[in-house]
Amino acid sequence: MGAHLYNSGVGKVAWFVRRFGAGELLLKPLRCAFAPWIIPRLARREFIFEGKTLPLCYHRYNMTWANERAVEVPVAAEFLRRFADKRVLEVGNVTPHYLDTAHTVLDKFERGPGIVNEDIADFAPGERFDLILSVSTFEHIGFDDEADGDSGEKIAQAITTCRGLLAAAGQLVITLPLGYNPALDRMIAAGQLGSERATFLKRTGRLAWQSVDAEAALASEYGRPFPYANAVMIAQFGGLSA
Repeated sequence: MGAHLYNSGVGKVAWFVRRFGAGELLLKPLRCAFAPWIIPRLARREFIFEGKTLPLCYHRYNMTWANERAVEVPVAAEFLRRFADKRVLEVGNVTPHYLDTAHTVLDKFERGPGIVNEDIADFAPGERFDLILSVSTFEHIGFDDEADGDSGEKIAQAITTCRGLLAAAGQLVITLPLGYNPALDRMIAAGQLGSERATFLKRTGRLAWQSVDAEAALASEYGRPFPYANAVMIAQFGGLSA
């Protein structure tokens, strides 16, 4: 299993500054420390996804109340609801931090009970899934690990692998913060991701997100004017034989 750039203390600090800026070294600990006081005081807000009103997620884990996971987690929960009692694989250990889940979780680096530590490129489970879900994970492929080569190509390969693991009428759903991985952004702008359906959400206020088109989402800056991603893409794919 390969090393991850931020698995060591020094490496993690260097990676964090490179990705998020030196200011976040101070601001992130403050956000985490004051989260128990801040979260109960936040106004309950909602956003629209595919015609359905969903509540923003406020959670202490990974500063979810202050970043794009405030919308990504509710979207993920909606797909888990739609595929309840179906065969589900999650790539990247995310939703178990927020939800009571029992599906298969694949994560190359994160250790934990029930987590399969394999690379999606090498994963051969001997079964197919009705839903493969991934939250804020694909943007790291070939970008935050020590893999050589083009990140965009590796992301495309991972998408193809996932689609090959889908059952008939199965669905791959991935959420992607925009502005983080330049190669991924270029793929999306050029229409090379291959998704059959895409939704773009842009942060328009501290606690406000709304649907926009791809151009408006891709024009959003990462980390400005709000911390972390200011736009996300929810990309949906069918199986390779669909």
